[in-house]
Amino acid sequence: MDILAPVPELRHGLIQGYLHEEPILNSAAFLPPPPADDSAKYQADVAASDALANLEGSPRWAMAARDAELSFPAAASIFSCALGIEINESATPALYRLMQRSLTDFGLASYPAKQAHQRLRPFLINKRAICTPDDRALLEGDGSYPSGHSAIGWGWALTLSQLVPDKAEAILARGREYARSRMVCNVHWMSDTEAGMAVGAAAFAQLQNNALFGATMAAARAELASDVTTTPSASDCESESESLALGNS
Repeated sequence: MDILAPVPELRHGLIQGYLHEEPILNSAAFLPPPPADDSAKYQADVAASDALANLEGSPRWAMAARDAELSFPAAASIFSCALGIEINESATPALYRLMQRSLTDFGLASYPAKQAHQRLRPFLINKRAICTPDDRALLEGDGSYPSGHSAIGWGWALTLSQLVPDKAEAILARGREYARSRMVCNVHWMSDTEAGMAVGAAAFAQLQNNALFGATMAAARAELASDVTTTPSASDCESESESLALGNS
């Protein structure tokens, strides 16, 4: 089983996932509908969004913009500080491939519910800025519930915490903040990110039964157990920590 064999692209920058021979996980079947406009849950969504409005233009806002980038190699660095190593194609090829392919599985699982509900994104309601203005037209036509980025980020957090259990707390904390970046960016409601994380967890459970995913996990675990010398910049990690603290103050 060649875990690093060439993989077809589904579209530019998105490669075939591990679950490509199986039906896409039907998130519309297990997620509840998004909160109704007259519900307490919706009011909580609005309050959570309003509470983050003051972060516009801050270092946490800039971090949310970086978190939005899901193309590789940039996306491989999201968990570098939590993990304590720099994930890249040369030093950790199995882990790099694992993140590339699983991104597709986690992300696609959000689309049945997105298409079923077509929820409006917060920036269309509150008229405030978003941290990735170049993506505005794309986001306007893409349902808000659940958050695909949150599904991907939480799926990656579960994957990495399984690979490196002694760093699980830091990895899972970064995964939660990754989902929160979508709220900071004003492109998702709180309930969107919570539902996205549920989708990521469901897709991660489904991946446990995939032989190629399991083989790649084993290879990635071996890589991480070896003396990986590529470490993230200390100054970058300090800046990340400061930005996260700002967002939680």
